[in-house]
This record gives sequence, structure tokens and C-alpha cells, in this order.
Amino acid sequence: MTGRTSLDRALQELAVRVVHDLPVDAPTGAVPPVGAVLAVHTPAGESVAVAGDRTLEPAAPMTPDTVHDLASVTKVAATTVTVMRLVSEGLLSLDRSVTSLLPGFAGGYKDDVTVRDLLEHRSGMAEWWPLYISASGGQVPESAHDVVDRLALRYAPRSGHHYSDLGFVQLGRIVSVVTGLPLPEAVRTLVLDPLGVDLRYGPPAGAPVAASGPDDRVEQAMLDSGTPYPVPFSSADFAGWRTGTIQGQVHDGNTFHALGGVSGHAGLFGTVGDLLRLAVALAHAHDHGAIWSSAVVEEFMASPRPVPARSWNQALGFRHYWVRLDGRRIEVLGHTGFVGAAMAFVPGGDVAVALGTNRLLRGRPPVPVEELLHQILRVATDPDPDAAGPHPPGGLRPSSPAPDLSRGTP
Repeated sequence: MTGRTSLDRALQELAVRVVHDLPVDAPTGAVPPVGAVLAVHTPAGESVAVAGDRTLEPAAPMTPDTVHDLASVTKVAATTVTVMRLVSEGLLSLDRSVTSLLPGFAGGYKDDVTVRDLLEHRSGMAEWWPLYISASGGQVPESAHDVVDRLALRYAPRSGHHYSDLGFVQLGRIVSVVTGLPLPEAVRTLVLDPLGVDLRYGPPAGAPVAASGPDDRVEQAMLDSGTPYPVPFSSADFAGWRTGTIQGQVHDGNTFHALGGVSGHAGLFGTVGDLLRLAVALAHAHDHGAIWSSAVVEEFMASPRPVPARSWNQALGFRHYWVRLDGRRIEVLGHTGFVGAAMAFVPGGDVAVALGTNRLLRGRPPVPVEELLHQILRVATDPDPDAAGPHPPGGLRPSSPAPDLSRGTP
């Protein structure tokens, strides 16, 4: 069997397992995704596999051209790669203060927070806050931005890693300030268009789109339980909840209800094929000198910081994993998204993966996205489908297991 045929077979078998089986360590009551698209790039070639449906009622099949809500993959696929371009052009310094770019974000320890801190999730900003409740202007982004600026830091800057959606809200705004362009236009013209990658804020008109959730229940549960981030509100404090299937709208509550569908932390949509195309470009980032300088690529992708109790370490924007390939320990960078998408790549190598699922659609505890990434990385680095059982423990080597708690920790 050729390497390409073996890869095709292994990936298709994995796609079927993803939508029918559960990992042995899945959360209690968990259900598999309704549908999945998986794509890998290896020295043997590229392969795409599809299984299941993109919607529930009525059911419509998942297809390779299905558009997915990328959720927090936006943090790297839009914001981080554009910040890399700005730093490469000398238009932005990683050590510049956030206050100098966003004057409303000022006072006390805020004056010490840098762009680098935001990228490393070490700014001290709160992980999450329901901007749609606190903002006085409804779906006016400027009102929500004002709330983010005025919120007190939850931690001292650089005192630890605290994965923050709000930090990437600020990074998206910084991109707009530096370029003078709306965030979607900056991302598209500076990075995605030159790479031939069709990822965008909001799905293209008429495209098949995967449903991302049954309603806003995840957001409501976060408010009512105070888990994982306590806030002084309940779901009764907001009247605009979506009560039907979410499809063609960004799932993230802050991005949809308060930020007009556009943010540095969420809002990007695209096919798994285009997400893989970006991952391959990042794997070969040194070949794209017109977009990113080699020195900046090295800085963003090197020397990740350990993150306690997580299955990844933190580089600048990117999460850092490692895999075993031909007996060697290989670094992998990437990111996951709460709705069920993920991407990863081997810097300087010829391995990249991408996936899109609708793991939230059944409205019950989902399979962790990290586990889905684990499985596809294993196929990309060891495509022998007979080497182990349905959900083997090879491939991704986490520093420690991590729970999939919320939108804030996909």
C-alpha cells in the first residue's frame, strides 16, 4: 500500500470514528460531533476526509467545502499572523505598551502591559467578561471596547498564564490602530490574500455552513454557574439570547452580541481546506519573506513558556505541542477553537493538519478539541490504521491532561 493510499485510508477511518465513537477518557455524558472534516498535509501528500452531517434538523451532509466557525482559531489564523506581519514591517514592537496604542486602557498596572504580554496571555487581563451585559450600546463595538478598557486587571502583569479572550480583543483593536484599517480588511490584505487563503469574518453568501450550536446555552450556563470564571451577572441579566440553532453566525457570545461579529479572539469562518492551506504556509513561514521576516518567525515560534495543568505550552499567540516522528521529538504549533475546529503544523517541516467539527450541536458535553487534535496529529505522523485501537494514546504528547471547560479554554 502506498503512503498516500495508507494516509487516505487512515484519515477516513478516523473521520468515521470521530462522529461515532468516544475516547476512553471522554467527559461523563459526552457525545461525539455530528460531523467532521479532517485534512492533513504530509510528505506523502494531502488528504481530506469527511463524515457525518453539518446540521441536525433537517440533516445535511458534511462536505469538504463546508464552512466552519473557527472560534478561537481566529486568535492565530487572523490576529497573530497579522501582528507578525506588522512586527516584520517595523510598524509594531512586541514590547510597546498597550496604553500607547489604546489610551483608554490605562492606569495602575495596565500601563505596564505590552503587546508581547497579550500574545503570551500574561497581561493580567480577565479571561472572559460578558461584554453584551456590561456595554451600554448594545451591539455597538465601541461600547464593548470601552468596557474592556475600563475593566480592572484580574492579575498582576506577567504573574502567570491566564488564557484571555479579552487580551485578544485588544490585539485585534491594535491591528486596526496600527494599520488604519478595519480588522477584517487588515487581516485579508496583509496576510490571507497574499497566501491565497480564503478565511473571512462571517461565512460567504450561499456557502454551506456547519451549524455550531443549538442556541446560546453555553454562554448562559457560564453566567449562571460562575464556571470557570465568576462574574456578577446571571443569564437573566440579558434579554437577547439566541434560542434556535446557530448557523451562519459566530457562536461566541461576545463577538456576536457585543462586537458586531468581528474580534481578535473569534469571528473567523472558513473551510478546513483553507485552514490547512494557512497551516502549510506557517510551516514554511521562512519561504514567505514578503509577509513575515525570518527573525520574527523565529521569535513567534520559539521558546514557548510552560503552562501548568495544560496539554500545551504557550508561544507568542500559538500553542506549542510536540509529537514523535521517526523516533524523534518534533515541535508542533497550532490552536484549537471552542466550536470544534483546530489547526497545527510542524515549523520548518512538511506536516500540517486542520479539522472542523460541530461538536457542540447536540447540546451535551462535547469531546475535547484537544483530543480531536491529538487523533489527527497521530494519523499525520503515523498513518498506519492497524497500529492501535480506535482512540490510541500516541501522537500528541501533552505535558499534562487538560479539561475542556468552556469557551475560554477550548
